[in-house]
Amino acid sequence: MDTSDLVRSLAESAAPVRRLRPPLWRAFIWLAVAAVLMTLITLGHGVRPQFAERMRDTVFALNMISCLLTGVLAAIAAFMASLPDRSRCWLLLPAPTLIVWLSTIGYQCFAAWTPVPPGAVTVSAASSCLSTMVLTSLPLSVLMLVMLRHTAALRPTPVILMGSLAVSAITATALSMFHPLDATAMVLGWNLGTMLLFLGAAALFSRQVNRSSDR
Repeated sequence: MDTSDLVRSLAESAAPVRRLRPPLWRAFIWLAVAAVLMTLITLGHGVRPQFAERMRDTVFALNMISCLLTGVLAAIAAFMASLPDRSRCWLLLPAPTLIVWLSTIGYQCFAAWTPVPPGAVTVSAASSCLSTMVLTSLPLSVLMLVMLRHTAALRPTPVILMGSLAVSAITATALSMFHPLDATAMVLGWNLGTMLLFLGAAALFSRQVNRSSDR
């Protein structure tokens, strides 16, 4: 077949492709869903006692703000970096707030450690905390993967890792709004452990995507 005939045939039979919405708009949609979910879960559990008073503490307030901003910036970075024509430098967008967030967690751990009394961490309390984290993170993770599914074969590892960081930060922010303890082993473990769990799962998922795309 002549090249011009081939091009004409492909053009006539090609189905229209639905363009993706701008990355900032898609990030806004995801963040709006995350905000609604955070609000509903916080209202369901009730805001932690003396939350307004705790926000007057500079370290606690800085932890909350940096954690929330990390989630917002990581979501924006994930959608921006998912496009092949955008610079990979977008992946560095949440780096400053991530450093501040992790620094405040470490400071609270070593400078204002509150030991957990015997019997304070029960199976029911841990189960409730775990179920809340799953309820918050699972729908956000699924939504993120659905919205980024078309870019999995382009930049799977950095995009999925950035999306996982966004989910982890949003989940940690929601947990801090109603969890009654500060700077304890359980809160530190949930905040850092959840992030490592999502990053590890994302790395395994990205390997599977790479293997399937190579076949």
